[in-house]
Amino acid sequence: MSAATDTPESSDLPESLAEIVTDFAETDSSDRLQLLLELASELPELPPRYSEHPELLEPVPECQSPIFLVTEVKNPEQGDAAIVKLHFSAPPEAPTTRGFAGILHEGLNGQTAEVVLSIPSDLPLRLSMTDLVSPLRLRGMSGMLSRIQRQTSERIGKITGQ
Repeated sequence: MSAATDTPESSDLPESLAEIVTDFAETDSSDRLQLLLELASELPELPPRYSEHPELLEPVPECQSPIFLVTEVKNPEQGDAAIVKLHFSAPPEAPTTRGFAGILHEGLNGQTAEVVLSIPSDLPLRLSMTDLVSPLRLRGMSGMLSRIQRQTSERIGKITGQ
């Protein structure tokens, strides 16, 4: 982790996620929503195996907009070293929700299960967005993160007590 991203708000995060947290912290509040919209536009489309079978995705009812996600774990027998892949279905007409999904995808996709499971639950509060989006929206991001962590834990066969 570089010195530029090693702040008290991000020192316990993987570099990819720490950079996002730092970007939000260092961006004027008027530009933070634009940054969130950019991340929303970068969220990849679902692969056909999920777009053609939406029943395989888990809903996130904490979100104000309809969002669904699924966590894949490559080589789950490797436990904490297994690689996590994230897939989201978030409507384009819900840019805030898509942006939060984009943050999680950009920051966690391709990380190990150990890293994903170690992400602190206060991550949404670290994005310096509390003055721009409602607590309900931040709760939606928390719901996404908790489902990602639960699915990851289930797929590697680890009981975390969460």
